[in-house]
Amino acid sequence: MSASEAILTREPSEIRALPSNVEAEAAFLGAVLIDNRILEELQTPLKPEHFFAAVHGRVFERIQTLIDRKAVVTPVTLKPYFETDEGLKELGGTAYLARLTADGQGLLNPRELAEQIYDLALLRELITVGRNLVEGALDTSDAVAPLEQVEKAEAALYAVAEGAQTGSEAQSFGQATRTSLEMIEKALLSGGHISGKTTGLTSVNEKIGGLHDSDLIILAGRPGMGKTSLVTNIAFNSADRLRRDMADGIAVKDSVGAAVAFFSLEMSADQLATRILAEQSGISSEALRMGRISREDFQQLSFASQRLAELPLYIDDTPALTIGSLRARARRLKRRHDIGLIIVDYLQLLQGSGRSDNRVNEISEISRGLKTLAKELSVPVIALSQLSRAVEQRDDKRPMLSDLRESGSIEQDADMVWFVFREDYYVAAKEPKQPQGNDDPKVQEAHAAWQAEMERVYGLAELIVAKQRHGSTGKVRLRFEARITRFSDLAPDDLRAAYSSNDE
Repeated sequence: MSASEAILTREPSEIRALPSNVEAEAAFLGAVLIDNRILEELQTPLKPEHFFAAVHGRVFERIQTLIDRKAVVTPVTLKPYFETDEGLKELGGTAYLARLTADGQGLLNPRELAEQIYDLALLRELITVGRNLVEGALDTSDAVAPLEQVEKAEAALYAVAEGAQTGSEAQSFGQATRTSLEMIEKALLSGGHISGKTTGLTSVNEKIGGLHDSDLIILAGRPGMGKTSLVTNIAFNSADRLRRDMADGIAVKDSVGAAVAFFSLEMSADQLATRILAEQSGISSEALRMGRISREDFQQLSFASQRLAELPLYIDDTPALTIGSLRARARRLKRRHDIGLIIVDYLQLLQGSGRSDNRVNEISEISRGLKTLAKELSVPVIALSQLSRAVEQRDDKRPMLSDLRESGSIEQDADMVWFVFREDYYVAAKEPKQPQGNDDPKVQEAHAAWQAEMERVYGLAELIVAKQRHGSTGKVRLRFEARITRFSDLAPDDLRAAYSSNDE
């Protein structure tokens, strides 16, 4: 008899039960009911769903709720909540709550008990993943895509590694409220204007409240507007803030910085590194590429590179990635480096699963995949996107949502849509004929008027927040230094001038 036949003919009694220790669960709950402070000191991320006995999960959830209300939790204070609980009636009713505290053995090793409950829950999840993996692998129909199954299996294993439930069970409103309060507290401690990851630009942070976990942010603009420059700046700012906070002894979870995964499908890793070096050293990218720098410049460059050596910024410049491959790579980076922000440059260079001949449908699949990735890893995802040429046909070149190229689903899936607009780019393109000494006065006037207009808009940029689920839309005015490809906040005087000139 083959091994497979032996398994199929095995008696039910021979099949192993799911790993669990109900006695350990009871002992742990008893210890918590005797000493509520055990939960405050607990390092294991224990949740109600980690308990094998459903009634133990309900008891643990109620204990958490009461402790959050600053109440003292005992079998007596728990009793009113479980008088009608059918599961508890099978164990003897509310008297079972008192029996949990009878011997107090759990007080000897509550941490070890919690770890065992947690580990056994993960093993049960792993068994579920394995069962689903086997069932999927046994399906040999034509509709099955093996690589897609591998990606799904990797996602499921990642969820187990993170201690999450692969069944995606609904969380209670109490849990959601606790998460929300933690976010609000973080915003309060940061100075009252940022609840997510920092962009490094104060004016942008004040407008959007930072980059929020699980959000998909689409950053779009016509070529030459500085999309890649802006996300490179944000990537550096966020990673550098985390590096500085960690050096100051601030925990990763309390920092508004983040380790960054930058998927660059257009530029190579060394090109991006050159941009960041240019920005930090103050030496133009062109001078760096051509080697036209002095010894003093090189020394300055060395100092900048030393500062950047410890930067938690990871660049993947693999070309022609599929959305499935990108998600798999992002999960690995999250697992290895605890990534807190993902940047994709740019969306249209990604490929779909290949099941659609329609480019619009393929882009829709990609945008949905990026939003799913943001939710799955609970990190903000910034994806760059192209705009259609319709912008160039209008007198006002400022982009609109309808200009998003190839798919309305990009707008639909995004939590925020940003546009980068630099008026000086378009004004520079309209430069009239250079006046000569004997030229018509009208030629000289036209060039003088153009020069005055160029001086008014030079170095100014607008970040247009065209869509935002968390707040209002509007514009944020920034300074852009093209020589070193750096966006920065406007100084107060420049800001007043920018707003007054715009009003005119």
